[in-house]
Amino acid sequence: MNNTGFQIKRLIILALPVLIAQVTQTMMGFIDTVMAGRVSAVDMAAVAVGTSLWLPAILFVQGLLMSFTPVFSQHHGANNQQVIPSLIFQASYIAIIGAIGVMIFLASSTYLLDLMDLEPQLQSLTVGYIDAILWGAPAFVLYQVLRGCSEGISYTMPTMVIGFIGLAVNIPANYVFIYGGFGIPAMGGAGCGVATAIVFWAMLLAMIIYMLVDKTFKELKPFSQFYRPHLSSMWSMIKLGMPIALSIFFEVSLFAIIALFLAPLGATVVASHQIALNFSSIVFMLPLSIGIAVSIRIGYYLGRDQPEVAALVSKVGLGLSLVLAVCTALLTVTFRHEIALLYNDNPEVVTLAGSLMMLAAFYQISDSIQVVAAGALRGYKDTRSAFYITLFSYWGIGMTAGYLLGYTQLFGAPLGAKGFWIGLIAGLTVAAILFAIRLKYIQKHGTKFQLVG
Repeated sequence: MNNTGFQIKRLIILALPVLIAQVTQTMMGFIDTVMAGRVSAVDMAAVAVGTSLWLPAILFVQGLLMSFTPVFSQHHGANNQQVIPSLIFQASYIAIIGAIGVMIFLASSTYLLDLMDLEPQLQSLTVGYIDAILWGAPAFVLYQVLRGCSEGISYTMPTMVIGFIGLAVNIPANYVFIYGGFGIPAMGGAGCGVATAIVFWAMLLAMIIYMLVDKTFKELKPFSQFYRPHLSSMWSMIKLGMPIALSIFFEVSLFAIIALFLAPLGATVVASHQIALNFSSIVFMLPLSIGIAVSIRIGYYLGRDQPEVAALVSKVGLGLSLVLAVCTALLTVTFRHEIALLYNDNPEVVTLAGSLMMLAAFYQISDSIQVVAAGALRGYKDTRSAFYITLFSYWGIGMTAGYLLGYTQLFGAPLGAKGFWIGLIAGLTVAAILFAIRLKYIQKHGTKFQLVG
């Protein structure tokens, strides 16, 4: 069955565990922000500033690895599973190299913080957060490799289960390292970094155990043989993944740079921005999960040489995400102040965060279109276009408009944080339009799809 109803059902079955896993992962950030915020606005701001350096770096590597999921999926669709264990090892080598680069960057990030002119207490807490979380980088990226393999063979349940395990570890670890306990001194916001690093290692270990004991992986035998680095395979995977890594880096760094621009405006502005951004990240998990599922299904059908079904999958995914985006936007507008109160009870922070979430609600529709269309293009292995579209839309449009509105008087009085969020709306809207045009072009003119590995 390849009709619309069947494809909707398959996408939901695939996307739901991914959604739950993504929400649990984002909830860890939510918990970090809330628990640090209960100490003080400065501690919450330290988590925000530290995340603005950590997140772009680690998600660059994750973006590189995300493009491997449709590679696994196409081999699965072509009944070519015997090469998947070797690809897992090649992807792991790439991940380890990336993790080392992230650790080196974070270890030297003190120089960047010195340029930001932060308050001494805020800088001290931020350095502590970064120095701790960098040790979780190897576990984070290796987990992404194993997750990509599992999702690539259309088995998304492990992602959900491991997400719950990570969340279960995160809460008590945060409590101990933020507030102190069991002989460990209270570390405030810096303690979030220690807790998060521990969570990443726990998730990696749990995923390895899962793949060793679960019957779905018995045929695959992912760890039954050791594979040495195969440079040509690694290079093919890097060429496929690098444009996606760069595009995700441009997207995430856009939000990160905004946080850094807002840092001199004080802890209240940074905290309000962090609240709006964190909640928006939770909502973003809906279209992101659909985009991942669309990428998997398109890769699968291309492996089976059924491009017409792959095109149907993309249309179904876009329609489904659009309906959900309208619903989440309405809920965001209606309950924006109540949501802000979950993070912090400072009246100034709540008021500003509520106004920022009003703006965030507007771009949810464009954001849902662009992320699902980008996921579809990953399934088609058209990764290079994402690089150009993201660079132009997020930085050429989004950052430029945000800076002009937020910091300059070119269009009137500087709007501060609101100006940057208006720029985000403009950038994401342009990205949605360009991704949709590119997807339609690829489906109309077609391309050749070769299996990596």
